[in-house]
Amino acid sequence: MVLTLGLTTQEIRVLQEFRRLGKDALTSAEIGAIKHPFPAEEGPERSLLSKGYLTAGETDSFALTPLADPLLSYNPVPEYEVADGKGDPSEATPEAE
Repeated sequence: MVLTLGLTTQEIRVLQEFRRLGKDALTSAEIGAIKHPFPAEEGPERSLLSKGYLTAGETDSFALTPLADPLLSYNPVPEYEVADGKGDPSEATPEAE
């Protein structure tokens, strides 16, 4: 499965882990411990290296590049909220802009 910007689900999951942990660099062991929805044929960190989202460090670590910043800073917000959190989306009201 290929998603936005030509990234696979495994690659997006690795980038999300950087944001979740609030780190700019992760080791190979930390990346290997990430649970991926589908098995990767190649380590996602290697493909992220070739796509320019990560750089390789000297101590078997990987760091984010500026190319990853816009992707990781995106914080989608629902267009509509349901008052009780359980209702029908058709009953939702648009958020004030």
